[in-house]
Amino acid sequence: AMMVELAALWDRLDVDVSCRCIVLTGAGDRAFTAGADMSGDLSADPDVARMVNHALLKDRPFSKPIVAAVNGDCVAGGLELLLSTDVRAAAPHARFGLPEVRWSIYPFGGATVKLTQQIGHVHAMELLLTARLIEAADAARIGLVNRVLPAEALMPWALETAQTIAANSPTAVQAVKQQISSTIADHAKSRETLEQELGDRVRHSEHFKEGVRAFLEKRTPKYP
Repeated sequence: AMMVELAALWDRLDVDVSCRCIVLTGAGDRAFTAGADMSGDLSADPDVARMVNHALLKDRPFSKPIVAAVNGDCVAGGLELLLSTDVRAAAPHARFGLPEVRWSIYPFGGATVKLTQQIGHVHAMELLLTARLIEAADAARIGLVNRVLPAEALMPWALETAQTIAANSPTAVQAVKQQISSTIADHAKSRETLEQELGDRVRHSEHFKEGVRAFLEKRTPKYP
């Protein structure tokens, strides 16, 4: 339900002329967003996949700047959504990661394309291949977020940053954002066929079945 609502929200905000900048954060202080619920629908339904991609802004240009205030764990699809934001700060207790390969899941939400562009090959591959979570300080060190702030300072910073952006020319700001997001979206679309093939290979494997079982049973997976 959250993904459906998020996809619709981006559509509304993109055409809302009164919207000059967006602040994205999570409810409470436990998670920015933790991605999909693996106990739910893991089907490869094309309509579901398109909706999720839309919600994560994976492969569509988006003209409004997004400031992210990461107030808790930001993993899997949550991190892939973060990659579609523009200026980012995190609370000290926030953690970041892409645990998909631990459970034999392909990260479909754009990380394989965007992460190397944003933080470089070695940092991206460490996150993608080890499935480990990193602390906020390390996320700032590798350029995944701009800065780490005390939790109570996070939203004031995000709102001030958004106000600073909104005070600039909306025509110029949105043109800059449109150009950059269009370039990223075009690159993601150019890899779509290969990504689907690779994701299907993972999904149809015995390792996928074991990974999902292990996740649901809360145990370490065993891959032959």
